[in-house]
Amino acid sequence: MSVVEAGSTVGIRNPERIGFIGTGSMGRPMIAKLLQAGYQVGVYDIDPPAAKDVVEKGARWHDAPSGAARDCEIVITCLPLPHDVFDNMAGEQGALAGMAPGSVWIDTSTTDYHNTIEIGRRAAAIDVHSLEAPVSNLSHMGVDFANVSFFVGGPSEAYGRCETVLQTMGAISFHVGDIGQGQSVKLLTNLLFYAAAVASGHALCRSVREGIPAQQAWRKFVASSANSVAIEQFVPFLLDGSYDRSCTLEITVKDMGLTVQLADELGVGLPIGRAVEERYSEAGRKFDRYDSHLRVVELAEVVFGVRLQVLGYRAPSKYGANPAYPPDQEFLTDPVGRIKPKREHVFPLDDVPLSDIQIRLLESLVGELTHVNRLILHEAFDLGRGMGLNDAMIYDVITWSVGASAWSDSHAHQYSSEPPVDLAGAIAPLTTMPHLICP
Repeated sequence: MSVVEAGSTVGIRNPERIGFIGTGSMGRPMIAKLLQAGYQVGVYDIDPPAAKDVVEKGARWHDAPSGAARDCEIVITCLPLPHDVFDNMAGEQGALAGMAPGSVWIDTSTTDYHNTIEIGRRAAAIDVHSLEAPVSNLSHMGVDFANVSFFVGGPSEAYGRCETVLQTMGAISFHVGDIGQGQSVKLLTNLLFYAAAVASGHALCRSVREGIPAQQAWRKFVASSANSVAIEQFVPFLLDGSYDRSCTLEITVKDMGLTVQLADELGVGLPIGRAVEERYSEAGRKFDRYDSHLRVVELAEVVFGVRLQVLGYRAPSKYGANPAYPPDQEFLTDPVGRIKPKREHVFPLDDVPLSDIQIRLLESLVGELTHVNRLILHEAFDLGRGMGLNDAMIYDVITWSVGASAWSDSHAHQYSSEPPVDLAGAIAPLTTMPHLICP
C-alpha cells in the first residue's frame, strides 16, 4: 500500500541535479534521501507550505512542474489519483512542457495504467521515454526511512538509466515488464494487504465480543501462522483508536476499484478481492474520503457491537494517536532480510485468564486468518499469471511488499519453478465467502 498526501514530480538532469514536484507524505522522505545523497533538488507542490520542510533542508522551489522538469533527464511523478498525474504531466504547465527529447518520465503513483499509457503516448511524441514504478512500503510508513520497493514497468534501457535514483529513494526495485505490469503488480500486492486488514479487523471484533481483550487476541495472531504485515504493523492503529493516520480512505477505495477493474480485463474471478472491494466501497460511502483507511474495520465494529480501542494505549508511531511520537530510531531485520522498526507496545491493561472456549476461539480464528491469507494469495497469483508474470517474479514482489504474510513466506519453495503451482493445494472452489471478509 502507498500513501500520498500531495503530488510529486522529479526531474534529473545529471547525477547531481534533480527536480521534484510535490511534497506529500511520500514525496518528502524521497526528497530528503536525495538531498542526503548529495543531489541538488528543485521542488514544486500544489500546496506551497507543504514544501517548507524540504526547502529548509536545501531543496529549491519551482513555480510549476514544467519548471522543475526543464533541461532534466528524468522526471518522476508521485501523486494520489490518476487525474493528478495527468494534470501534472500533460497540463498547460505540466512536466512534458519542460522536458527535453531523450529524457525519461517515471510514475511512482498507484494509478490506472491506461492513464500512464496515454501520458506515455504524448511523451513519445516528443521523444520522452516512460516508466511506471509504483511504490510499496516494506514496513509501516517505510517511506520515512526509504524502506520501500519499486515495481517498474517499461523499457529496460530506460530502467537502467534510472535504477540508481530509484535505489537512492528506496530499498529495492524490480523491473517487471512493460508499461501496465508495474501498476498491476502493485495492485496485487495491495490486494493481499487490504484483505488481511479486513479479515484481521473482523477476527479481533469476534474476539472482543466473546470477552477476549483486543491486545491479547492481537498478540496471539502476531505469534501465529496468521501473521502478516497488516496484522503485525497496522492493527495497533485499531487498538489505539486512530485507524492509522498515514493513509486516507480515498486511496484504498481507489486501489481496490482499480484491482477489480484489472481482474475484469484479465478475466480473473477474484471472489474474495471483489468482496473486499465492496467493503471498502461501503466504507467510502459512509465515512469522509479523507478519513483514515482502517475505518473500513469500523463497519465490523458496528456489526459486532464492539470497539477495538484499548483505552490508554498509544501505538508507538507518529501516525497513531500520538502525533508527537519520535521518529523510528531502532530497526530489526527479519529472516527474509526485510527491515522494520523495533517497536515496544505498552498496554495499560493486564492480560486476563481465558476460558477453554475463548482459547479454542482464538485457535479457530488463527486457522481462519491463515486460510484467508492462503486463499487471497491464490487470487493474487491468478492476477499475476493473467498479466504474464512467472511465479518466481510474483513471489519476489509479494515478499518485498506490504502484502507479505507468514503464509507466503513459509511457502517460498513453491514459487521457484516456471510452471504454475497450485498454491492453494486441494482447496475446493469457493462457494461461500469467508466469514472474516463478510461477517
